[in-house]
Amino acid sequence: MRSRLPARRPRRAAAVVLALIVVPAAALASACASSSATAPPPSTGTTSPAPSAGPGATTGDTSLAPSTPPEQFSGALEDFYRVPDPLPAAPPGTLIRVQALATDATSATVRVMYHSRDAQDHDRAVTGVITYPTATPPDAGWPVVSWAHGTTGLTSVCAPSRQGSAAPSFGVDGVRVATDYIGLGPLGERHPYLSGSSEAHSVIDAVRAARLLPAAHAGSRWVAIGHSQGGHAALFTNELGAVYAPELTLLGTIVVAPAAVLDRTFGPDDQLVPRMVGIMALYGLAADYPEIHPDDYVGPEVAARAGVIDQKCSNDVALALVTVPPETFYKTSPVDTEPARSVLRANDPGHVRVDAPLLLVGGTADTWVVPARVAALDDQLCAIGQVTELTHLDGATHGTEIAKGADMFAHWFQDRFAGRPATDSCATTTPGTTP
Repeated sequence: MRSRLPARRPRRAAAVVLALIVVPAAALASACASSSATAPPPSTGTTSPAPSAGPGATTGDTSLAPSTPPEQFSGALEDFYRVPDPLPAAPPGTLIRVQALATDATSATVRVMYHSRDAQDHDRAVTGVITYPTATPPDAGWPVVSWAHGTTGLTSVCAPSRQGSAAPSFGVDGVRVATDYIGLGPLGERHPYLSGSSEAHSVIDAVRAARLLPAAHAGSRWVAIGHSQGGHAALFTNELGAVYAPELTLLGTIVVAPAAVLDRTFGPDDQLVPRMVGIMALYGLAADYPEIHPDDYVGPEVAARAGVIDQKCSNDVALALVTVPPETFYKTSPVDTEPARSVLRANDPGHVRVDAPLLLVGGTADTWVVPARVAALDDQLCAIGQVTELTHLDGATHGTEIAKGADMFAHWFQDRFAGRPATDSCATTTPGTTP
C-alpha cells in the first residue's frame, strides 16, 4: 500500500524561496563561481557544421582516438573558457583542452573542454571536470558516473567547473565526470536552459571525453544522476543515452527533484519558483530555438530587467525579477502561445520509455519541486511502462535532498553495476501516491 502524498508546507517568504534557486555550495560545490561578476554579451556559441545526422544521432566514430591531441592548458582561468575560433569540427566527446587541477592520494582531477552537439546538431564546445582514480584500473576500465548539476545560471561566470572541485562520486569507485552543459562555460554564450537534448548530449559526451583521456582508463559502463535542472537533464540523458551513444552501456539513472511536468503548477505554493525557472527557460531556449523571441511574451518590466540573465547567476536573476507582479510578468503566456508552447512541450521529459531504469527521488519538504510534481511525473513514467522506483526523502528540502539520499544513491548504483534487477514500484502502487 502507498500512503497519501505528504501535506504541503506553508508558503515561505520570497527570500527563502529564492535561496533555493541554487543548490548550496556545501552540498556539491556547484553554485555560481561569482554571482556578482559581469559576463560579456551572449551569442549562440562558436559552432561548426556537424556531419549530417538527425537529432539525437551519433555523429562521428568516437571509438577512435583523435588525430590531434588536446591542448594541455596552463594559462589564466578566463582564457580556458575561450573557445577556439573557428572551432575545428570533431566527433562528440573529442577533447579540445585539458587543464590539471589537483591530485591526491587516490585520484586526479582535470578541467576539460570537449565537443558536443546542441539541439540543432551544431558542433559545440562544452566545459566540465573529470576526476579519475590513480590506481591500477580493472581490465574493462573503470565504471563511470556522470553528474548533471542543478540551476546555476545562463552565463559563463556561473559554470561549476570554474570552482575547480572534484566531480562527485555518489559511491561509485571509478571515473566521475561533471559537465557545465552547452553554453554555460564558454565566454560570450548563453546556456540553453532546459533544452533537453543539449543538456543530455553534454552529460553523455562528458563520458566520451573521459574515455578519450588516456590517464582516466574509463570503461564503457556508466550511470547518471541529476538534481533539479540536472534532474531534467538526467531524464533526457536516460531517454537518449542508448541512441546517441550506442558504444556506451547506460545502466540506469537517478533523478532527484527534477524540473518536469512543465505545463502545469501544483497549487498556490507552487507559483513563484516555477515562474523564475520559466523565465530562465524562455530566454535559455531561445539560444537553441531561434524562432523564440522572448520579447513577444514578457511584459515591459521583465524586458527592462532581462539583461541580468546574461550577466549574473541565478540568485541575482531571481532577485531582479521576483518583484515584478505576476499579473504583468507576461503579456502572453509562453506555455499557451506558439512557438514557445511547442518548444516547451518538446523539452518536457518523461514521455519516452527505454530499457535503462530510473530511481526517482523527491523531498517531502521540498518547496521548489513540490512532492505533487514528483508524483505526477511518476504517474507519467508508469503510464508509458518505464521501469521506475519512486521514493520521497522524509524532511528533505531542495537543498538537502542530495545529502540525505547519499547512501541510497550509492547502493542503487552498486546494484546497477552488479547486474541486480532494478525495483519497479510502478507494478505495485497506485497513481498519485508515494511508496
